[in-house]
Amino acid sequence: MSTLIKSLAGLGLGAALTLTAGSALAAGSGCGTFTNAEGIVEHLACSTAPIDFTNKGSLQNGAKTFMNYCAGCHSAKYVRHSRIAKDLEIPPELVEKYLMVTTDQIGDHIDAEIDPEVQASWFGAAPPDLSLETRLRGDDWVYTYLLSFYEDPSRPWGANNLVLANAAMPHVLHNMQEELSQEEFESEVGDLVNFMAWMAEPVRHDRKVIGFFVILFLLVLLIPVYLLNKEFWKDIK
Repeated sequence: MSTLIKSLAGLGLGAALTLTAGSALAAGSGCGTFTNAEGIVEHLACSTAPIDFTNKGSLQNGAKTFMNYCAGCHSAKYVRHSRIAKDLEIPPELVEKYLMVTTDQIGDHIDAEIDPEVQASWFGAAPPDLSLETRLRGDDWVYTYLLSFYEDPSRPWGANNLVLANAAMPHVLHNMQEELSQEEFESEVGDLVNFMAWMAEPVRHDRKVIGFFVILFLLVLLIPVYLLNKEFWKDIK
């Protein structure tokens, strides 16, 4: 891993350093594999995404980052701006002013600002819809992917990715990464992935809370059911 660190420079160096040697050598493929400068294949473990749907500040900041950096190319066709306003506790007028970059109707879904066919001619493939990306790939995979860009002059956009080799996507967070400290950048990416996880399943937190109480109820119910069962069968046994 130390050889890899020395060989990488530029866009994703600091991000790649967060994937430490211990993580990279963890059991299992994790977030994939890569070949270091010595030609040795190494495993890349996923970093843990800071998912917390109760942190409204994180979700709101993630929404801002998504609309500023992602919505120009990517759609989120299953998410309405009005749902963002309601669930993330953002006043509708602020959503209309700052977060609606591709429409003027708050009830509309998030659509890409650029025609997918045009993007396909630029990047070789149309950028995917991100509504369910974290459910498809996993929160940790998306988080690690966004932190794993590095400079690669051989690529059309000058950047490559440790997690997804030869990715068509440019390092769109490059300017942000250069302006912030590594810790601040990781926090911003964490907020972005937190918002993307919310987009994929807005009721996930509520589902877990309700599920806990359902299991608790069933465990409590088990006691009288067990005693009742013993009472019914005591004479037979």
